Amino acid sequence: MNQTQRWNRRQWLWRSGGGLGGIALTALCARETFAEPNGLHFPARAKRVIQLFMAGGASHLDLFDYKPRLIRDHGKPWDPGEKVELFQSSPGNTLKSPWGWKQYGDSGSWLSDVAAPLGKVVDEIAFLHTMTSSSAVHSQATLLGTTGFPTPGFPGAGAWVGYALGSMNDNLPTFVVLPDRRGFASNGAKNWDAGFLPASNSGTLLRVGADEPIEDLQPPEKSFVTREADADALRLLEKLNRRHAEARPGDSQLEARIRSYELAASMQLSAPETLDLSKEPEHILRAYGVQQGRPVYPAEINEREETDYFGTKCLIARRLLERGVRFVQIWSGCDNAFPRRNWDSHEDIARDHWPLGRGMARAVAALIDDLRQRGMLEDTLIHWTTEFGRMPCAQRSEGRDHNPFVFTNWFAGGGIRGGVHYGESDDWGYKPADPQMATTCHDVYATMLHVLGIDHEKLTVRRDGIDRRLTNVGGRVVKEILV
Repeated sequence: MNQTQRWNRRQWLWRSGGGLGGIALTALCARETFAEPNGLHFPARAKRVIQLFMAGGASHLDLFDYKPRLIRDHGKPWDPGEKVELFQSSPGNTLKSPWGWKQYGDSGSWLSDVAAPLGKVVDEIAFLHTMTSSSAVHSQATLLGTTGFPTPGFPGAGAWVGYALGSMNDNLPTFVVLPDRRGFASNGAKNWDAGFLPASNSGTLLRVGADEPIEDLQPPEKSFVTREADADALRLLEKLNRRHAEARPGDSQLEARIRSYELAASMQLSAPETLDLSKEPEHILRAYGVQQGRPVYPAEINEREETDYFGTKCLIARRLLERGVRFVQIWSGCDNAFPRRNWDSHEDIARDHWPLGRGMARAVAALIDDLRQRGMLEDTLIHWTTEFGRMPCAQRSEGRDHNPFVFTNWFAGGGIRGGVHYGESDDWGYKPADPQMATTCHDVYATMLHVLGIDHEKLTVRRDGIDRRLTNVGGRVVKEILV
């Protein structure tokens, strides 16, 4: 179906008014895809995605990338043999990780003590140790990692996936974002915005632990608004919007608004049930580290609260996937208060990374194991990422500065060959050991789309005279980590 045929079909549905025409419009907006008439470009190994984004720059050298040389040369001058320009400091002495390292699984993969809970599922994980970024600035590097471009205005990865594959349910959004309770990462909603794609593909925020997880979904307490009045208002808005739309075919903002009203009505029933963990078995709650009751999280971070909070988000993510959500994005660590409550550990790696890392590792291990036991891991892709890594040298004696030259990402789940390591960093963990094996976010997204059955070079939208895509003008599928 070409673009002209698509809009003519929608015009007909708009002019048909409510009833079946409205139902058909909703289904069309939610499920139309870019794909060729015969379906996907090739057989998909996964049909949904969980993306885990560690905001601030998680240290590969303290989680997944074991470097004996840092232990051997700890405290000695760090000299990589070239001039080094850091983000906000001068190179200090070589700095080893404050934690020990052990090998796990049949693959013998190295994990630090912080990431040790992942040991029981490490054979499901494929590590990419040669990730690089074109920026050492949080805002640019974060946008690059979420949208494929270092500047605003481009769709987030979840928006692209939703646009390409459509919805798998009528009661929940296609793309759901679970932010950190402390705030947003750099760029805020630009990380999950639909950009120039239809506005209905934007991520929907779900604030886990908040009194109102989805804002404005329900009328305020003691409001004059009743359920019946709310339904009448929605019907009136639908009628006015469709009348307005007849003169403006192809207006994606209006499409999104019409869809949002219809979706909101469904979500009033489905969202509370999705967020209700009371029916989850005790052993599941215990595995994820979810505490009984809803604690009031303190301002400072500690391991127990971080485990509970991140575990709750991972468990809700599994429940969202079960109910047909296509893409769930989970954020960790989004605040620049002091002491830091994010992964941007300029002052003290041990203080910042331990609670965040330990909470993440336990919760994600439980998520992978839970999906595996339910038979969902085989068609769910999990992607762990951050905007850049950290330097091998000390900043202020116990912290690390930004390192865009090399860091680690990993995949698990559908289509992924677990227990493998693609590439390696040099002895310092400063740059890729082999520059020819350097990988970028475009390679990551080419691989993600491939597993979903999409050719990343064919998923394009014409914008300003250019065929835009998630992978910009680059990207290669990292076939070495695929089954």
